[in-house]
Amino acid sequence: MTANATARRTVRVDLGDRSYDILIGPGLIASAGREIASRLKGRKIAVITDAHVAPLYLDGFMGALAAEGIDAVSLVLPAGEKTKSFEHLISVCDSVLAARIERNDAVVALGGGVIGDLTGFAAGIVRRGSRFIQVPTSLLAQVDSSVGGKTGINSPHGKNLIGVFHQPDLVLADTDVLDTLSPREFRAGYAEVAKYGLIDKPDFFAWLEKNWRDVFAGGEARIEAIATSCQAKADVVAADERENGQRALLNLGHTFGHALEAATQYDSARLVHGEGVSIGMVLAHQFSARLNLCSPDDGKRVEAHLREVGLPTTMGEIPGGLPPAEKLMDAITQDKKVKAGKLTFILTRGIGQSFVADDVPQSEVVAFLKEKLPK
Repeated sequence: MTANATARRTVRVDLGDRSYDILIGPGLIASAGREIASRLKGRKIAVITDAHVAPLYLDGFMGALAAEGIDAVSLVLPAGEKTKSFEHLISVCDSVLAARIERNDAVVALGGGVIGDLTGFAAGIVRRGSRFIQVPTSLLAQVDSSVGGKTGINSPHGKNLIGVFHQPDLVLADTDVLDTLSPREFRAGYAEVAKYGLIDKPDFFAWLEKNWRDVFAGGEARIEAIATSCQAKADVVAADERENGQRALLNLGHTFGHALEAATQYDSARLVHGEGVSIGMVLAHQFSARLNLCSPDDGKRVEAHLREVGLPTTMGEIPGGLPPAEKLMDAITQDKKVKAGKLTFILTRGIGQSFVADDVPQSEVVAFLKEKLPK
C-alpha cells in the first residue's frame, strides 16, 4: 500500500442503490482513472472544467483516464460565479451530447462549486439523467457542494433557484490540489467547515478553534477536517435527501449570505460564497440573540473565530456598498426555503444547537438588517 493510500479516508453516502463513496486524501487526481474505471460501466467521459483549473490539472486528469483506456473529451468554461447561467448550461449539454455520452458513461466536474453545480445540473437533464462524478478542486466544493446532489444555476432573482437533485456516483476529493488555492479561496471554503461545528457539533467547532492553523497548513489535520465535514453532510443527506426537514440545517448562514451575494450581483471581486456564509453565520447568531434564543456571547465567539482566520464577519466589510434593508429582504423572500410565503431561517440556541425556525416575522428581519447595515 502506498503512503497516499494509507492517508486516504472514505466516507459513504448511504442512499440505497444510489449510494456512493467520497474518497478524501492526496494523489487522487493521479489515480482517478483507476478509481473511475473500477466503478464505471461505460468507457466514455465528458470532463467539464474552467479556465483556472484546466492549466493546473486537466492534462494530468485526462492522462489518468487514458491510462485506464477511458475515452474522454473536455470542455473548458470561464471561471467565476457568473458561469452558473443558462448560456453555459446549454454549452455543457451540447458538448455532452456531441461527445455521444450515453447513460452508462459519465460526466465529470473537475473544478470548484460553480463547475460542480453547473455540470451536475447538465448531467441530471441530459438523456433524462447521466452518470456524474465530482472531482472538487476547492475546499468549499470538497466539504459542501460536491456532496449531496444539489445542482443548479443562478437567476437574476437569486442564487441556485434553477436546478435538480442529481446525486454523483463518486466524489474524488484530492487534498493536494488545495495547496494551489489562494488564501482567500481557502478561507472561503473554511467557512463551510466551521458551519458543521455550528450546526450540531460543538466539539468539532472547539477543535477547529484550537487546530485551524494546522488545517490551513495541510496534512492530517486538513484531511480530518474535510472527512468530518463530509461525514456530517453525508449523514444529513442520507436522512433527508430532498431537504424536506433536517437537511435545511445545512443552510446555516446561507439565507443572509445568499441575499448578500445577490446584492453584489455575484461579483467575486466583492464577495465570494464562503465569505457570504461567514457573514451570514455571524448574522444568524446575532439575530438569534436578538430573539432571545441564545446568548450574545455565542455570536461574539463565532465572530471572533471567523475573524481570526481572516474571514469577513460584517456587512460593512463588503466593498462597494449594499442596498437598503428592504432590498435585501426582497432577495431573502426569494430564498428556496420560503414556504407558502413564510420565511424559514436556520437559527440557534447556542454553539452547535441550530434549528429550523418557520414563519420568522419579516418586520423583525428588516429591523435587524437596518441595525447591522453600515451607516
